Amino acid sequence: MQTETSFRDYAIVSCGTLVPELISLRKSGFLDARKILFTRPGLHEVPRELEVRLREQVINARKYSDRIIVVYGGRYCYIDPDDAYKTIDTVLEDLGPGISRIKATHCIDMLASKEEREEMSNGEKVWWLTPGWVLYRHYVFQDWDKGKAIENFPKHTGGAILLDGIGFFDQYSQHHAEDILEYSDWMEIPIQPYEISLDRLKGLLLEQIRP
Repeated sequence: MQTETSFRDYAIVSCGTLVPELISLRKSGFLDARKILFTRPGLHEVPRELEVRLREQVINARKYSDRIIVVYGGRYCYIDPDDAYKTIDTVLEDLGPGISRIKATHCIDMLASKEEREEMSNGEKVWWLTPGWVLYRHYVFQDWDKGKAIENFPKHTGGAILLDGIGFFDQYSQHHAEDILEYSDWMEIPIQPYEISLDRLKGLLLEQIRP
């Protein structure tokens, strides 16, 4: 008999930025979904392609289950410059029944709530990062040149805070210290890890389990 905490009747479709966290949850036994499918990280920069790839992966997910949980934010992950009323939810509605999306504004919000982030930042303006924003930075910032970086990052007086719920930073910096320094130099702000749990992400996923 299935327990309410099991995902075995579900398929997951997620932004590739969350690969590290979702794979960690799968390895821990928490996320026992039939299949986890990912879109390429950084597609929020190219909404047309995001819509195409998201549709493709939802269609692929239906091969495994009629119940699909989409791990995408609702406010910042998809912005159609030609249609302000079109959202990621309207895109999903066109794909038929059985699809739900976790209730968060973006991947940062999936790991730490607004209130938690305010406490972490101590009133400073912070650029938030996740392990995926480090691993896949060339996708996430694919069209950014140094000028755009200087325009956006230095005004974050609190630097960059990496929300780390999987022990990523210590391990990655041991083997890729130069990459971290290069990333920080490009942003022109320091990068600091902040250890968190994955409890918020777990809770958001559990909210989408239906009887």
